[in-house]
Amino acid sequence: MANNLQTTPEEELFTGGHGGCRGCGAAIATRQALKALGSRTMVVIPASCMATIGGSGLTTAWEVPFYHTLFECSAAVASGIRAALDIRGIGDIAAISWAGDAGTADIGFQSLSGAAERGEDIIHVCYDNEAYMNTGGQAGGLTPGLARTTDTPSGKPTRKKDLLAIMAAHQPAYLATASVAYPEDLMAKFQKAREIKGFRYIHILAPCYRGWKIPAARTVEFARLAVESGLWELYEMVDGQKKITCRPERRIPAGDYLRPQGRFQGFAEEEILALYHN
Repeated sequence: MANNLQTTPEEELFTGGHGGCRGCGAAIATRQALKALGSRTMVVIPASCMATIGGSGLTTAWEVPFYHTLFECSAAVASGIRAALDIRGIGDIAAISWAGDAGTADIGFQSLSGAAERGEDIIHVCYDNEAYMNTGGQAGGLTPGLARTTDTPSGKPTRKKDLLAIMAAHQPAYLATASVAYPEDLMAKFQKAREIKGFRYIHILAPCYRGWKIPAARTVEFARLAVESGLWELYEMVDGQKKITCRPERRIPAGDYLRPQGRFQGFAEEEILALYHN
């Protein structure tokens, strides 16, 4: 399997021609992850950006089977698929629930928590663009404090939910953070997660340029700045043991990441940081 860009498979399992915006962080994350997971993969997607941009009707960008389900139950449906595969004796297909902010941290959390508590043999992925981008960019549990959204035009008054701590409390077999700006790290984590049995959780920072109010061409750059500023840490946890997996080559002030984002316009750096951190 691929652990670096030189040995990354050329096969595309999430192809061009999808309906995502230019520079869509979610589409980049999907492409990278599927290169690591391979074709023996089945994906469950609740209502979200990825449920629409991958295609519908007679066209699709997906080269693996995917099932579009309701907001509330992607982890439950993935668990059912895993059970059905096991009954048929098919053990080499990875069952993935792939959800955005709402389908992970808020509307879909009850089924996610249940699957994690039961130790279901699935991988749940949260592609985190920090708002409900598919329905207009409303604030949600994973939206940072003071971020301006369509329903918090004066800035979100509460902090970003510490979902990683919540998921770690479920004691998953594997937990990891990832970023679309660090594809080698991201793919290595999906490869590792694929080989582990039990419930696994991967949380990807996947900027949305429209919601973050940044240039479309700078999506990956801002994902990298988040890591370089120390506001997004790349690590993994196996059986509760945390390990940093990728350290940035440089360190930058947090303001270099926050100030250029239009969603924080008008707020001082210290104001943002006071609500941004968990």
